Amino acid sequence: MRFLHTADWHIGKKLHDYSLVEEQLEAFSQIKKIAQTEQVDAVVIAGDLYDRSLPSETAVTLVDQMLYELNLKANLPLLVISGNHDSAVRLATGSDWYKQTDFYVHTKLSQAFESIELKDVQFFLLPYFELQAARNYFDEEIKNITEALQRIVALMQERFDPEKKHVLVAHFFVAGSLRTASETSLEIGGLDAVPAEVFQVFDHVALGHLHDKDASQAEHIKYSGSLLKYSIAEATREKGVWIVDTESKTTKWCALKPLHDIKLLKGTFAELTAPKSFQSITAETFTALELTDEHPVIDAMSRLRQYYPRLLELKWQKQPNSRSKQRQKVKQQTPLELLAGFFEQTTGQEMTRLQADLAKECLEKLRQKEDV
Repeated sequence: MRFLHTADWHIGKKLHDYSLVEEQLEAFSQIKKIAQTEQVDAVVIAGDLYDRSLPSETAVTLVDQMLYELNLKANLPLLVISGNHDSAVRLATGSDWYKQTDFYVHTKLSQAFESIELKDVQFFLLPYFELQAARNYFDEEIKNITEALQRIVALMQERFDPEKKHVLVAHFFVAGSLRTASETSLEIGGLDAVPAEVFQVFDHVALGHLHDKDASQAEHIKYSGSLLKYSIAEATREKGVWIVDTESKTTKWCALKPLHDIKLLKGTFAELTAPKSFQSITAETFTALELTDEHPVIDAMSRLRQYYPRLLELKWQKQPNSRSKQRQKVKQQTPLELLAGFFEQTTGQEMTRLQADLAKECLEKLRQKEDV
């Protein structure tokens, strides 16, 4: 069996107040095309379809449209779980009759033990849950999320069909080992780390939550990463989906081409405003800039937006001891020298002889008033 694994769509999310609806629709269009080209038997969405538990009407409409196109128009079975950003109740609305079209949505821990059988594979859909939900389900005290998952996996294993492959779909942070997990409390995005060994009984584990496809080092445990680059930190991470073949036990990565990419540029103000820099990218490209000038540039952000309309962030390169050296230099300068330096930084030109004489005259008058 072949299935497509995606996750972390975060529909409704904005990038520094920029709407990403157009970008999300384009990415989804590519996913649909990949699913059809690769002739997959199902599509797995491992949580965080929405970016928040109370999504906007636009976000709800968009998700409904996407699921409708995959399930009813492309006739693809859907295996979906809720993530920590989703509202489990809202995502589950209508799930009772979804099954008629092979659309399975699990949002409760109790549903995780109801396997879904497609061809030669048993799928177990484990939605994101809080530790208290596990304590309530097993009716006993459970110390941490790792212990909860050990109990959950053991119960799933009791329901394994030995004639079939076994795939887990979940939304957690998997890292480390049993030993390191007990020694350190590592947490990312509000979720405790879970050792990979907990899932070793499965043939494949399709995860959501981390936005990096390379986050897991285990061959049978994969993160699909997010639908788009949702932060500047993700600028260099390739986005895409996994095609999983349970028969050959292989995975294939299919990259998504962003409609509007995020570019990181570094240089002086003069270099970044030179035609060869800003003309190398489109006006729709999101950019993050780092200035390497030794001296401040007045109103740099608004001036750079003239060249980079979708400027997300402007940083200054930190020079070792540059601030203390600058302070020392400033202390050694006369008021007229300071004014001349400020004039040059602001206008890009040196003061003329006449301007310098007028400045000197004004400074002298101010000094005489102070003496009075």
